[in-house]
Amino acid sequence: MNDSFLRACRREPADRIPVWFMRQAGRCLPEYRAVRAEHEMFDVMHSAELTALVTQQPVKRFGVDAAVIFSDIVAPLQAAGVDVKLVAEVGPVFANPIRTSADVAALPRLADPSSSMAGLLGGIAQVAEADEVPVIGFCGGPFTLASYLVEGGPSRDYAKTKALMHGSPDVWDALMDVLADITTTSLLAQIDAGASAVQIFDSWVGALDPDTYRRYALPATASVLQAVASRGVPRIVFGVSTGELLTLFAEAGADVVGVDWRVPLDLARARLGPNVAVQGNLDPAICLAGWPAVEAGARRVLDAAGSAPGHVFNLGWGVLPSTDPEVLTQLVDWVHRQPPPTDAP
Repeated sequence: MNDSFLRACRREPADRIPVWFMRQAGRCLPEYRAVRAEHEMFDVMHSAELTALVTQQPVKRFGVDAAVIFSDIVAPLQAAGVDVKLVAEVGPVFANPIRTSADVAALPRLADPSSSMAGLLGGIAQVAEADEVPVIGFCGGPFTLASYLVEGGPSRDYAKTKALMHGSPDVWDALMDVLADITTTSLLAQIDAGASAVQIFDSWVGALDPDTYRRYALPATASVLQAVASRGVPRIVFGVSTGELLTLFAEAGADVVGVDWRVPLDLARARLGPNVAVQGNLDPAICLAGWPAVEAGARRVLDAAGSAPGHVFNLGWGVLPSTDPEVLTQLVDWVHRQPPPTDAP
């Protein structure tokens, strides 16, 4: 198996700079759109065969060094029995927003992932069995899942979330405990099914300042990371607009921190310290600007990443739907042809 991704996550020298893209499974691929023309998203996630098919499409198309399993960050909540719908052009919408301690108490737990997440876990097993590249399992970060549950769906200002957090901290803490438990159960099941690494997408935690993150979000994230530590797989944490939280991601226990395009990787490395690998961080919009701009942007990323092992090349967020797949194929090939880091970590 191509292990360059796992070696980089462990800050070990590799024969090339590994590449994968967030949201590489789907989004811009016509072969994915053909699948979705016949199947709803949750239907794909509930089928091991379709999950494996969609997960492997970008591996075959782009030649990336890791396969991120096709799923959604709210999938464990749906598997637990939470009433959630994925609405086109909107995102996840929850029928019963969380407001009180009684609402938290009523949340179901993820009791039997082998049954309720059979499609996802079966898909991981099928891709892992192919033994081409490592499989990345993932989940939503506790804060991000909480924000969806409290707001009832996506939000721009997270006003209800922050009001509950600061106004009813006991309710908030109870909610985060439940979400940490669901998230941990999901990740452990994914690792046991064959995932070689896991990523926590705490996509919206950048809405918090460092002090608020430390009090209201870090404990749950640290709990999840600690709970899966015994499995020995790399643990990645990523969030958007989280430049001021990077040191706290490391403090929570991340082995690898995904960095969005707003923070150069040399600055990110300085904030994270020598014991954490970095992932990122080309601005996804640059992939729409033509190859000269893409190459120049990728060169800036590699220059900032430096010459020490421990860099996984990625975008600073997900692939945009209008991206030309051929540009991503060319980008992967270009990065692979660059000299890999050789300095001692």
